[in-house]
Amino acid sequence: MIPAKRFAGIAMGAALLASTAACVTDPVTGERTISKAAIGAGLGVIGGYLGGDLIGGRNDRTEKIVGAGIGAIAGAGIGAYMDRQEQRIREQTAGSGVEVDRVGDELLLRMPAGVTFATNSYAVQPQFQPTLDEVARTLADFPSTLIDVYGHTDSTGSDAINIPLSQNRAQAVGNYLIARGVNPARIATQGFGSSRPIAENTTEVGKQANRRVEIRVVPVQGSGV
Repeated sequence: MIPAKRFAGIAMGAALLASTAACVTDPVTGERTISKAAIGAGLGVIGGYLGGDLIGGRNDRTEKIVGAGIGAIAGAGIGAYMDRQEQRIREQTAGSGVEVDRVGDELLLRMPAGVTFATNSYAVQPQFQPTLDEVARTLADFPSTLIDVYGHTDSTGSDAINIPLSQNRAQAVGNYLIARGVNPARIATQGFGSSRPIAENTTEVGKQANRRVEIRVVPVQGSGV
């Protein structure tokens, strides 16, 4: 399993990781895993939405959430607010298979579909629900954030299958969070099918990495300093 990383920036991370191999073999155990380069190769894709716009538009989403009575964070307090949230989420997801990335003041939780869903299913697996319960509790306790949920598949099968499956999985996670107390005004979902891989689709290891659901957590920024 790849350890969670906190990146100082997309460009630096991509440059450092691009030169290494996509898969690595542990010389002691012989286990093959996705290398940092495989994730690094996907950083350009991930960077397309980390730091970028949100589903439905950042301005519109911010107006709606503030209109729903959820306060924004003043500029000087954003980093500390996200630090506390990140720490709790890392503690709650330790050992679960969920990876947590930090880019600036945004968080990205990457949940392998093999952990979260059965094959060709979009029902959250019972064994993963306690972890998702904890994540939901933290997201509810830190309400001044917007939440995007992204669904992804590998390249096996057609778009006619993969896009609806990825959308249904993203929606299932979004609905799960809402059912456990996260304000629905904060959540938007989207399925990308196989269009945003973070690893090669030519190996089973790569395909496993690409089958995932991601939760993006973005602070609602106020005008204060």
